[in-house]
Amino acid sequence: MLRVLGRGRTVCDGLTRREAIRVGGLSLFSGVSLPTLLHAAGQQSGDGRPRFEGKAKSVILINLFGGPPHQDTFDLKPEAPSSVRGEFQPIASRVPGLHVCELLPRTAAMMDRLTLIRTYSHRYNSHNPYNVLTGFDGGSDRENYFAKKSDHPSMMSVARHFGLGRDDVPPYVIMPAFPGFSQGLRRAGPYGGYLGTSYDPLFTVWDKKFGGKGEFYKPVPALGEPLLPSLDELPAVTANRLQKRKSLLAQFDDKLSRIDRSRAAESLSEFQQQVFRLLTSPRTRAAFDLSKESTETRTRYGNTVWANSCLVARRLVEAGSTFVSVNWEEADSGNHWDLHANNFNMCRHHLPILDQMFTTLVDDLDQRGLLKTTLVVLMGEMGRTPRINGKAGRDHWPQCGFVVLAGGGTRPGVVLGKTDKQAAYPVDRPVSAGDMAATIYQQLGVDPTLTVDDLQGRPIHIAHGGEPAWEVIA
Repeated sequence: MLRVLGRGRTVCDGLTRREAIRVGGLSLFSGVSLPTLLHAAGQQSGDGRPRFEGKAKSVILINLFGGPPHQDTFDLKPEAPSSVRGEFQPIASRVPGLHVCELLPRTAAMMDRLTLIRTYSHRYNSHNPYNVLTGFDGGSDRENYFAKKSDHPSMMSVARHFGLGRDDVPPYVIMPAFPGFSQGLRRAGPYGGYLGTSYDPLFTVWDKKFGGKGEFYKPVPALGEPLLPSLDELPAVTANRLQKRKSLLAQFDDKLSRIDRSRAAESLSEFQQQVFRLLTSPRTRAAFDLSKESTETRTRYGNTVWANSCLVARRLVEAGSTFVSVNWEEADSGNHWDLHANNFNMCRHHLPILDQMFTTLVDDLDQRGLLKTTLVVLMGEMGRTPRINGKAGRDHWPQCGFVVLAGGGTRPGVVLGKTDKQAAYPVDRPVSAGDMAATIYQQLGVDPTLTVDDLQGRPIHIAHGGEPAWEVIA
């Protein structure tokens, strides 16, 4: 496993929605030169702090877009007033003294194998995966609602920049579609940003299907599977479809030349070649072919697009992918976690699905000997307000939320952080967005004290000042 050590260093801005969608529309893949890697690997931290070897070869991040309510999941406050505590009852978990929501029984039975952070706390009150995927929490809706080339790069974009990831399978994948797809926009967070579009992820596509007619606050099951882009079925690839793909790339070439003349444009020819290689790679095609899975396995995960994305994520990790994110987001059918209204009924729909697919993913990885080297991260971009509003909902609350970790060299059975009586603020051990990014970098074997240059050539700390949460690292 590659470990990178480095020297420690102590929408918005006139961009239209159409332009934002153009940027980062397709994925590019590249690395860095051997001399650069050797230089980075040769640098040692001089601050005397302990260094852990990266124990994770891969990361699977499940992002509950919108902000899941921590008071109704992993930090219930049964003694709080009714306007705070909500409608759900706590149940005992396998960790003594730790109670979770009654709608998460499988997770409760697994908590001694998981790590819970109760005090994910930051300043970024915006519905983007920006803080989740980059560790930066200094943005705002005005500046960061749409992706742009001056954004900070995602964690995997940085890791790819330092050489992580294979070339015969997509190293960085987001499923079932790009963040913002259901609302026609490209949300900030998953892209290469100022490192260039050569470090963007591969976004799958989703032929949206639902088990009924839903509304924004009335969810119905979201069905289907994540698919390789521009392919109508899996795993077959025909010459006709490849020719159609080339036409799309030619269009993208023209758009990119007008939008981004920086580092990404310089590597476009390599991008085109690698996209074709990856789309036709036997490893890639096999990873997305869920027909190879037994009916029993499919049933264990559940019949939703989020569950199928988790199953593909496991198959991608088996094939050698480094970073896979499942983005639970779909607006029209109520498949999101922005629960300003109907919070409890939406949770009654969402939480059993989450409980089933998350615990099955962890068990499946464990049974295949992959959990020790795969870090599973479950989180959202924020928590929700302690007080229940007049629409039986909870509003935005970045001051406190939760993160659940499994595998990848984390310490099972640990509960980090404590909140006040209403789960409003941390009273012990707040963990910032930068801290979470630093923790993930540490486990992947990338020194979180490294810097990368932005578009002005300024060195930017990849973890944005964050420190690994050493308490959760084994």
